[in-house]
Amino acid sequence: MSGAGPDPAVAARMVEVTEEILARAPETAIEPTLDRVARVMDLMGEPQRSFGVIHVTGTNGKTSTSRMIERLLRELGLNTGRFTSPHLHDLRERIAIAGEPVSPERFLAAYDDVLPFVQLADEESVAAGGPRMTFFEVLTCVAFAAFADAPVDIAVLEVGLGGSWDATNVADGAVAVVTPIAIDHTRYLGDSLESIATEKAGIIKPGAIAVLGSQESEAMQILLDRADEVDASVHPEGLGFGVLERTLAVGGQQLSLRGLAGDYPDLFLPLFGEHQAHNAALAVAAVEAFVGGGEQPLDIDLVRAAFEAMTSPGRLEVVRRSPTVVVDAAHNPAGVTALVEAVRDSFTFHRLVGLVAVLEDKDAEAMLQLLEPVLDHIVVSRNTSPRSIRPARLGELAAEIFGEDRVTVVPDLPDALDTAAGLADEGGMSGAVLATGSVVTAAEVRMLLGVTSTS
Repeated sequence: MSGAGPDPAVAARMVEVTEEILARAPETAIEPTLDRVARVMDLMGEPQRSFGVIHVTGTNGKTSTSRMIERLLRELGLNTGRFTSPHLHDLRERIAIAGEPVSPERFLAAYDDVLPFVQLADEESVAAGGPRMTFFEVLTCVAFAAFADAPVDIAVLEVGLGGSWDATNVADGAVAVVTPIAIDHTRYLGDSLESIATEKAGIIKPGAIAVLGSQESEAMQILLDRADEVDASVHPEGLGFGVLERTLAVGGQQLSLRGLAGDYPDLFLPLFGEHQAHNAALAVAAVEAFVGGGEQPLDIDLVRAAFEAMTSPGRLEVVRRSPTVVVDAAHNPAGVTALVEAVRDSFTFHRLVGLVAVLEDKDAEAMLQLLEPVLDHIVVSRNTSPRSIRPARLGELAAEIFGEDRVTVVPDLPDALDTAAGLADEGGMSGAVLATGSVVTAAEVRMLLGVTSTS
């Protein structure tokens, strides 16, 4: 096996199936409902009931927190599944078992298992005047089938969008984790913190344990009300768990965390930014809640081992040196705020050049305003998404904020990366490029630099 490449027939089928799935409508294009996914799960014998679930929602930090939770559970000896989105390079990244993306063979087997039931649900929905299943609904079904077949002991499920009507919500999380909520996806979730929080609160199920990251007061009240309504126990950050101490360290940060059941000193986390420290506290509390109801501390050596092994691809990730290139998937003002704070906190670049491409439905102006104080120059471009803002338009917005002399417009992303690297080189050994603005931008810059691993 070690020297063998992928089976050409399997690889070709994987491409074909990926195209089939991605050709389906996005969840944002249809009226939200759980009916279609619930129908497939019913036809398959409810595979999502065959393993424990920790369910994760919020606005930013969901994927990093999900990865931390899964790594802690794996260190405890559990066989884990992890379902996250979006992917950086390969659809299979979204479905991981024991910390690794499922193999093409396993993905295809799960897809073939669910396909007859998906087709039946499609037919029934269309006959009733509704749409076919969305690509995220189908992927969720594939994930549940793969997890049940493995079998996993527990799955960490990151919502795709919102909470109440997200396809993952056909599963009932014993633990519901809510990372900080901010304004995002306003077209689909509403344009107020209250409406967004109401949607996300839907993952808190009767009798569950809710572990809540720091929230604005309006959002927190809605989450607390939901927990009270369904008789879920609740643990907000700062009242029982949180970050006790944080210091910078080479390659990351040194943390002392307080969990629900104990303190965890001297943890090394090889990720940058204070927000990752808070994600780590959330992860510890969530795992304590799952394995001991929040009343039993975790083994400190296992916690240390889990965090030391943590990666979070595309999140303040250094993907090249000389000049340094950092990629970050920040795609909304709250994410950029955390990014800017982390850059100031963790790096000492003499000259920092931004490489930015943003999607049309995002608040590009606010993102640029937040980036301006930490960037010496900005190169604006576009990624391959059809929703990417035109470079000329993004350049106009940037010029209003940075001034024309600090803005370069390069429509082609590979050329833009070369331009940004050249501008960063003017800073000598301490010059760097920060590529950000969307998950797609982060992924494509990683690929341009030959980095595709997401394990």
